[in-house]
Amino acid sequence: MTLFKLNPLPAVMAIAMALAGCADMSGIQSLQAKSVEASALGLGGSAGASAPSAQWWQTLGDAQLDQLMNTALASNPNLKLAQTRLNKAQAALGLANSATLPQLTGSLDVARQQYTANGLYPPPLAGTVWNSGTLQLNAGWEMDFFGKYQAALDAAIGSAKALEADTQAASNLLASQIARTYLHWGRLHDQRKVAERSLAQREESLKLVRERFNAGLDTKLELRQSEGGLPEARQQIEALQEQMTLARHALAALAGSPALAQDLKAPSLATLRPFSSPTQLPANLLGLRPDVAAARWRVEAAGKDLVNAKAQFYPNINLVAFAGLSSIGLDRLFRSKSEQLGIAPAIRLPIFDGGRLRANVSAKTADLDAAIESYNATVIEAVHETIDQLASLQSVRRQRAEQAQAQTAAESAYDIALQRYKAGLTPYLNVLATETQVLAQRRQAIDLQLREQDTQVGLIKALGGGYSPTETVATR
Repeated sequence: MTLFKLNPLPAVMAIAMALAGCADMSGIQSLQAKSVEASALGLGGSAGASAPSAQWWQTLGDAQLDQLMNTALASNPNLKLAQTRLNKAQAALGLANSATLPQLTGSLDVARQQYTANGLYPPPLAGTVWNSGTLQLNAGWEMDFFGKYQAALDAAIGSAKALEADTQAASNLLASQIARTYLHWGRLHDQRKVAERSLAQREESLKLVRERFNAGLDTKLELRQSEGGLPEARQQIEALQEQMTLARHALAALAGSPALAQDLKAPSLATLRPFSSPTQLPANLLGLRPDVAAARWRVEAAGKDLVNAKAQFYPNINLVAFAGLSSIGLDRLFRSKSEQLGIAPAIRLPIFDGGRLRANVSAKTADLDAAIESYNATVIEAVHETIDQLASLQSVRRQRAEQAQAQTAAESAYDIALQRYKAGLTPYLNVLATETQVLAQRRQAIDLQLREQDTQVGLIKALGGGYSPTETVATR
């Protein structure tokens, strides 16, 4: 057993450190890309007040919408696809982690062999047939002195974290699509109510015109003008009904359950509670959005990939050991002195590889540059989207205030025109003109209400939709 009186590890380590000094990465182009600074983005305001809740749609107070969201987040195929990608990344993370740990295997080998009479084996083995067996444990560990496997593990963690954020971004996008489609459906419902109200008004007007025509107070022209308004109103109702049906089908498809369409009832915008909205760009915007988080994690992963590529220049230090039993003749396998033990440290250093390692470092450097620039583009787009939604929301609120005054004036003008027509002081054409203005204002009121709510949903999406990193990805 004199073999184990000598410890080869110190000598192996000394050689490894000497060889590590031979790694040459000179001449490889350095990084050029730099992450955009938050101070250059114009972020300001309260850091925490603007973060939406994870179930932000519940603010609207619509139980049907809540059910749609729950069904969609559980059944939508695109979300399930994103989850499978995340599951695959987590499996890759486990694979990368295994490379940092020692490996232990057991083996049992049994052979029946005829030994040559003209070889190395002396009699009585030479020229005879024997059974042989080996039973042993094998242990191996590639010692990560230069951080190669740790860098690979950290890169896998970054990739898994990025995909986790991507999954959250997909959920955010789906929720905003459902909310916007639902609000659009509510707008169509309210527009149909306006059209039905208009039809009822025109029926009453037609009744009045007929009475005046029969009394000789109106001409046939006024009668035909009044009659022409009815089919126009009915056509508008039918067109709106078609759009409502399509919106209902779209909602069911987004929820991943087309059969659900038959059970849905159109909402009214007037019954939905308003969202609370920020008035300025929040300082913590970059931490609220899952797409920004995903881009940041990809930068982290690309950086660790570069570290791993550089570590390939350094020696691999492998430590292999075995312990077990071996014998010629199976009846001797468990006898005394059948034991065998061994330790075999090894060092491997790339000397000439045709430029493969240098090319790999250059490629990983370019990947990191690309990841940084992609992150910068995502950040700039995030700021752009948010400030646009804020500007639109502030503008549409001012527009609604002005439109409310215009509608009040139009309603008053219509009432005056109708009364003057009844008194025979003005032709029916004036009633039609003021009625057209009233209808236009009623429709615009609904459209502006939709725009405000839709913009609020867009702002919630721009603020991350209630994103918060989960703990589903283990870091070690």
